[in-house]
Amino acid sequence: MSQMTFLEKLMQQPQALSVSELTARIKILVEGHFMDVMVEGEVSNFRRHSSGHWYFTLKDEGAMLRCASFRMQNRLIRFTPEDGLSVRAHGRLSLYEARGEYQLLVEFLEPVGVGALQLAFEQLKNRLAAEGLFDVERKRGLPTLPRTVGVVTSATGAAVRDILRIIKRRNETIKIVIAPARVQGDGAAEEIAEAIRLLNSRDDVEVIIVGRGGGSIEDLWCFNEECVARAIFNSRAPVISAVGHETDFTIADFVADLRASTPSAAAEMVAMAADEISEHIARLEADMFDSLRYRLLEMRGRLRELETSRCFDEVVNRIHILNQRVDSAAYSIDSSIKEVIKQGRAAHERVALRLRDADIRRQLIAERGALSLFRARLETSARAKIDRESEKLSVAAGKLDSLSPLAVLGRGYAVAFDHRGQIIKRAKDVSKSDHIRLRVAEGEIDCKVR
Repeated sequence: MSQMTFLEKLMQQPQALSVSELTARIKILVEGHFMDVMVEGEVSNFRRHSSGHWYFTLKDEGAMLRCASFRMQNRLIRFTPEDGLSVRAHGRLSLYEARGEYQLLVEFLEPVGVGALQLAFEQLKNRLAAEGLFDVERKRGLPTLPRTVGVVTSATGAAVRDILRIIKRRNETIKIVIAPARVQGDGAAEEIAEAIRLLNSRDDVEVIIVGRGGGSIEDLWCFNEECVARAIFNSRAPVISAVGHETDFTIADFVADLRASTPSAAAEMVAMAADEISEHIARLEADMFDSLRYRLLEMRGRLRELETSRCFDEVVNRIHILNQRVDSAAYSIDSSIKEVIKQGRAAHERVALRLRDADIRRQLIAERGALSLFRARLETSARAKIDRESEKLSVAAGKLDSLSPLAVLGRGYAVAFDHRGQIIKRAKDVSKSDHIRLRVAEGEIDCKVR
């Protein structure tokens, strides 16, 4: 085979590639040469997909780079990207063939100039504060003498031992309910939130201590998780946050009803010592005595003011006026009664004079005669009526006796009854061996059908 001349090579037509073939070759080159890339830029157009994936753009003054962080990777990123935030992204370049665009698949992301955990802390703190979870108005005071205290912490840590020791030393009558939970590492936040909900399901728990000993921000991070904050916010019982040392602050501290610098300090808050209780009662007694004494002095001074006030003179004058009105009314009533009695006596005397002049004895004799005549007529009429009705009754009784079933039975007849007490009218209504009763004129006969 002879070699092609330079002119033949120049005249040869290049082979055409499809778009997919060219894109596939570029994809191999890009992904093969940029498998480990770290790039710094400003976040823009950040979108959180319902699937949990993140999509955003990194840009600087001269260019833009599309980025994607899938759900499994961004679960390990402590903060949430925001537009305008400068970040450093670590990942690999890939080509999205459907659009012919290259993009950075982010595997790790950190903010520039501030730590990722600190940024995540500030983001969650600002969001929960805007929702009102930190409002002072919703925070509740602690019960003075709680009978049952709930504790959420590690079952093997020093914090639980300190809490138990201090509470029992200060007030051994307090009952302690421990809801153990991990206080460090992955999954610890969910265990703490569940322990808080478990203690709230008990009616006897009056206050809850949530905490652990000191540590780094990474060690205490579970107390900065949103699920713990919302569990504290929704707690029925007041919550004391006792996380780390006095200089350590977590989201739990801001949501809780009260913050204690250490778990030991939280135990001292809920368990008042016997001498403190006595002192508290003595203070209350003194305050009550001072308040009563001040109130008595105030009322005594007020009474003196009333005694010297002119309003009493007005009251006395008013009473005198009312007494005069009562006396006048009593006099008027007495005069009226005497006048009525006087008029009654006069009328009585007039009637007595009339009765004395009237002769009513003849009228009484005439009325007695008329009454006797009326009585005789009434007796005659009554006897005649009774005789007529007696005759009617005798006739009806004779008819009734002739129709009576007993009269029929007296002539030798009988009435047959079956076992249910029903009258037997036909022979086919009974069967052989049936028991029947025959009613005769005097008594009954038990029979058996043959």
